Amino acid sequence: MTIQPYLFFDGRCEEALAFYRRALGAEVEMLMRIKESPEPPACGGMPADVGEKVLHASFRIGDATLMASDGRCGGQPRFEGFALSLTVADEAEADRVFAALAEGGTVQMPLAKTFFSPRFGMVADPFGVSWMVYVAPDG
Repeated sequence: MTIQPYLFFDGRCEEALAFYRRALGAEVEMLMRIKESPEPPACGGMPADVGEKVLHASFRIGDATLMASDGRCGGQPRFEGFALSLTVADEAEADRVFAALAEGGTVQMPLAKTFFSPRFGMVADPFGVSWMVYVAPDG
């Protein structure tokens, strides 16, 4: 079995993918727009002019694959009750990715040394996705 996060950006998926490319070096592996679907989307309540919106995307950050969509295209993505944990190689990388994710976002817990990590912090990116940036301790 494999569990992969699927993020619904409510009309801001392409913007989010561009942000993750810049902030985390994400690589988009697949992107299908609504107008490219062989069948109309099964969900109703979407605006009529959604053809350019993202029906489905798959992207990689490091070794992880995430999936994403524009969802119902209402413009107000909501991400509650979870966080994505991002383990990085060292403190310098933690500083870099934390600052990149925090740009336009909200720092929930500043990066700092903790009893379990030389550098740990929590941030919500500009789309409201919560991230926990973590450096594994030596040994």
